Amino acid sequence: MGVVVRGAELAAFGNPSSIHAAGRSARALLDESRERLAVLWGCRPSEIVFTSGGTEANNLAVLGAARARRDRGRHLITSAVEHPSVRQAFEYLAAREGFEVTILSTDPLGVIEPEEVRRALRPDTTLVSVMAANNEVGTLEPVREIGELCREHGVCFHTDAVQWFGKEPVGAIDDFAADLVAACAHKLGGPRGAGVLYARSPLPLQPLLMGGSQENDRRAGTENLPAIVGLVTAWERFTKPPLFDRSRLEPLTALLETRCLAIEGTRRWGPPLPQRLANTLAITVSGCDSLSLLAGLDLAGVCASSGSACSAGSLEPSHVLTSLGASATEASGLVRFSLGPETTRAEVMAAAEALAAVVTRVRKRG
Repeated sequence: MGVVVRGAELAAFGNPSSIHAAGRSARALLDESRERLAVLWGCRPSEIVFTSGGTEANNLAVLGAARARRDRGRHLITSAVEHPSVRQAFEYLAAREGFEVTILSTDPLGVIEPEEVRRALRPDTTLVSVMAANNEVGTLEPVREIGELCREHGVCFHTDAVQWFGKEPVGAIDDFAADLVAACAHKLGGPRGAGVLYARSPLPLQPLLMGGSQENDRRAGTENLPAIVGLVTAWERFTKPPLFDRSRLEPLTALLETRCLAIEGTRRWGPPLPQRLANTLAITVSGCDSLSLLAGLDLAGVCASSGSACSAGSLEPSHVLTSLGASATEASGLVRFSLGPETTRAEVMAAAEALAAVVTRVRKRG
């Protein structure tokens, strides 16, 4: 027996691809959401692809663009410090589909120099991918310069901007000078499981998911309408100005850094402020392993991490830190602190005191 729905419930209930009243209502809300985001980004609604998160957006950008342009060339360029959703996509293309991938090293602070990209470009290069802000050490990359360089050479440029939105200012989406920009909602107060890929027209993308014509044939599957509405609402509320206020958070992060580096055997990774995200601090602690440090901090009420949450549980040292020159032993003692929009000075002081106490206990246990 069918369910009859009326009024405002139609949009929440309907499938945007259906032609009945509930479906049409859902389609209207989906189209409105896409148009609202297009206004914020200064792009066409058709250039927006809604996804299940940043990982899918990055996968679609890398795999979709490389495969769609393979007849033009099979040489790809990326960096050694990319998020796993980018790095592993390139590894797959190299191992399984006959692409050649050049992996660029960074300087000691994690910066990809545009001149390094220029030197790596070849006549058969079809895709370059460099993240906007590093998710582990917070390095802000010169993506606009890299994007403009790629445009000069007719090469598609993708940037993983998941960590950028809500933390750093951005006007139009073309400020990145990128053909593909990946982002997600939960990094700036939106729902988990909601992502978006900007795909500059007329760039072709080979879809990863098949079985439907949704998202202009670029992403099959019924759209997650509540999550999409939440994503767009978060963008409207928390990107202009950024939710993470640098003027407030940078002094707190600097204080946390000073307190943490006062502990013997600690070292900061990534560039100094303000060349990194205002809320991010990555340190290593000699003589300690990340799991013991994080467990001790958790018991003290401090939430920290040892790198990308997408790599949680991995026994491998952070590929970002090893790329910056850390030994496997050093990288195994990584702790990353991420301040929230409402973090207070008292909380920063408590976190630093907790770390000092945990380090002392861990070192005593040997």
